[in-house]
Amino acid sequence: MKRKAQVSRRTNETDISLNLVVEGTGNSKVESGNGFMDHMLTLFAKHGRFELELTCKGDTNVDFHHSAEDIGICLGQAVAKAVGAGKGIIRYGWAYVPMDESLGRVCIDLCGRPNLVYAVELRDRTVGTFDCDLAEDFFKAFADNARLTMHVDLLRGRNSHHSLEALFKAAGRALDGALRIDPAAADMIPSTKGII
Repeated sequence: MKRKAQVSRRTNETDISLNLVVEGTGNSKVESGNGFMDHMLTLFAKHGRFELELTCKGDTNVDFHHSAEDIGICLGQAVAKAVGAGKGIIRYGWAYVPMDESLGRVCIDLCGRPNLVYAVELRDRTVGTFDCDLAEDFFKAFADNARLTMHVDLLRGRNSHHSLEALFKAAGRALDGALRIDPAAADMIPSTKGII
């Protein structure tokens, strides 16, 4: 049975609709309101092998901050819904992804405790019309709402586009690994506490 979730969020700043299928094919349709963010979320879905449909109408006349943060909220909520009680999941996932001269690492624990450690230094303030600081805001909102611990590290990089691309790809792959079902423990919660 495929795990999936649908999330909608409407505020005075954004109107978001999101559909996520965990056991997917990597296909996505993303309309975030920012071309670079579309690119990053498409990479995240492709390399995580998720099916992702997202539309966001945000107050981009102000800037893209509200949209980036609220997309993170919605994607995190979708992951939390898809995980449910967490029965049978591997729980931990990690990935190193090179992108030309950049090397990114993301480690995830689907533990029910939100935490983000973000050790990323980029050379540029923006990539196209995307404010690079918004990547951290997106990942923070995502980690908080998915109720997971996430370490995002840029180990090296020169080109900020390449660096962020490595991180979003690594995030997809790490999440895919953490969400996988362990056939040997399909009826078990992977925690000594008995809950995630």
